[in-house]
Amino acid sequence: MSESEVTTLKLLEGYKFKAEFEKVGVPSLIVDELAPIGEGTGPSPTLLLSVAVGQCLSSSLLFCLKKARIKANDLQTTIAAKKEKNQEGYLRISSIEVKVQLSVNEEDKARVSRCLEIFENYCTVTQSVMQGITVNVDITKV
Repeated sequence: MSESEVTTLKLLEGYKFKAEFEKVGVPSLIVDELAPIGEGTGPSPTLLLSVAVGQCLSSSLLFCLKKARIKANDLQTTIAAKKEKNQEGYLRISSIEVKVQLSVNEEDKARVSRCLEIFENYCTVTQSVMQGITVNVDITKV
């Protein structure tokens, strides 16, 4: 099965774009580069990738916990994307550090270990990023 999720970016000004999503009911989002390149009026591509990885992992963990009938009392995820220059001098994301703080009831703590072993396998975004993603670019001049 193959499926695509479509987003359209419309240039507003500078490096600020409005991201509009194909899915009905999903609100648009302003994205921008951080200063000094942009104005920082929205999340940057690095922040968006970090959020995608962290939210996917968090959702996968919650999904597993719900299947196991374990209530998450609290779940907080912190994501840090480290950027470094590659050998050619271009800035790249060299690693993404994800820290998850999970709180469950005392009686459920022993059963959490199975979810902690498998939840990453169900995270579409993180598993894709870890393996590398083919990106095809097509530019149409108008």
